[in-house]
Amino acid sequence: MTWDVETLSRIQFAFTIMFHYIFPPFSIGLGLLLVIYESLYIITKKKIYEKITRFWIKIFAANFSVGVASGIVMEFEFGTNWSTYSRFVGDIFGSPLAAEGIFAFFLESGFLAILLFGWNRVKPGMHLFATIMVALGSILSGFWIVVANSWQQTPVAYEIVVDYGIRRAVITDFWEMVFNPSAMVRFTHVILGAWIQGAFLVLSVSAYYLIKKKHVDFAKKSFAIALGLAAVASLAQPFVGHEHAKIVNEWQPAKLAAFEGLYETQTNAPLYLFGWTDPETRETSGIAIPGMLSFLVHGDFEGEVKGLEEFPEEDWPAVNGVFQSYHLMVALGMLFIAATLLSLFLLWKKKLFTPSWSWLIKLYIPAVALPVMANQLGWVSAERGRQPWIVQGLLRTSEGVSKSISAPEVMISLILFVLVYILLFFVWLYVLDREIKHGPDHVATVEAGYKKKSERMDALKPH
Repeated sequence: MTWDVETLSRIQFAFTIMFHYIFPPFSIGLGLLLVIYESLYIITKKKIYEKITRFWIKIFAANFSVGVASGIVMEFEFGTNWSTYSRFVGDIFGSPLAAEGIFAFFLESGFLAILLFGWNRVKPGMHLFATIMVALGSILSGFWIVVANSWQQTPVAYEIVVDYGIRRAVITDFWEMVFNPSAMVRFTHVILGAWIQGAFLVLSVSAYYLIKKKHVDFAKKSFAIALGLAAVASLAQPFVGHEHAKIVNEWQPAKLAAFEGLYETQTNAPLYLFGWTDPETRETSGIAIPGMLSFLVHGDFEGEVKGLEEFPEEDWPAVNGVFQSYHLMVALGMLFIAATLLSLFLLWKKKLFTPSWSWLIKLYIPAVALPVMANQLGWVSAERGRQPWIVQGLLRTSEGVSKSISAPEVMISLILFVLVYILLFFVWLYVLDREIKHGPDHVATVEAGYKKKSERMDALKPH
């Protein structure tokens, strides 16, 4: 590997965005669950749902703060490492990023204080409204980020202008750019993945309490609701993936061919369950379903799918890397469906929380890592799959790098980012571990302590 500015800048951006993307899916998934838990509390008036809501608010807050801190860096990298790219797409890419800040982040952060500190200071309906606004803000934030990225995958509603010898893409229709051909299906795919990841965090912590025989009623109710969300989102993903495949086939056929290791254009194209592909010999081996790829993108087993032979080899992505990341993501998705449906069946039969199925509950404790992996692999597949283009068909990645930085400068900043992010990650783990070990009863204990302290202070005031 050549450690030039382009390679190092790609590694740096990949590292920072992959680290950052650990946290937004947790926030999006927990945000929806908080709305469900708090709604149940207001409807039923049962204290257990209050306890559930208030505990997960603390976990949400810890995750949200690290997500914000880790995401700021990427905004600067557009200028430091990718200034040529930023000049080319700034008029277009900047619009959804600005919209994300104004319409999503401000909404989310504006109501965050009420969510965190307003439980006994505002009416229950107002607090639920704040919870809904925070959850909606997190989803809208994801929407605008996906819009910006999707335009790079399926660019529309633009024209190329030349100012002072510099080529730029400018918007011709804002809303056509926003609802570009891949935006909504990719947004749906991302949000479903986030709901799965957030739900699995709740499943993991609840399973830990169940195995330890702590906060059992809390854990069972938290687990059951999160399980329902995880199952629904997991089941929906294959249908969204089907629609996404048709768009990728239309707009990025080389990416689709790389996903399936398809080198020759053919009808009855196979869909590989797993395997290995070698771009040098142009051969793919493994277990495949004949004709299923053709059916997936055309609704016809005899539909023609373009192979990589249709494109210059310099326009191919890293075929085997893309093939493996895509298939591992799909395999994890199938695992989520199987695990959640089995668990739902056992819950319906009132057997899930019995000793004979404790092994399944134990598996949910480390399983929180699997949706994180699946979401990361999805983005790796999408981004590596469109290489060598940073904007599909318009600008190559090699052309988007800043001209004024050197490889040693990027290397030094990359090392510093790695060190800081490792520290940040362990701080996040420490806070989560502390809150989980304290448990849901700690919230009420701390609040009672604050109340007594306030009463003592009031008693000392002169009357």
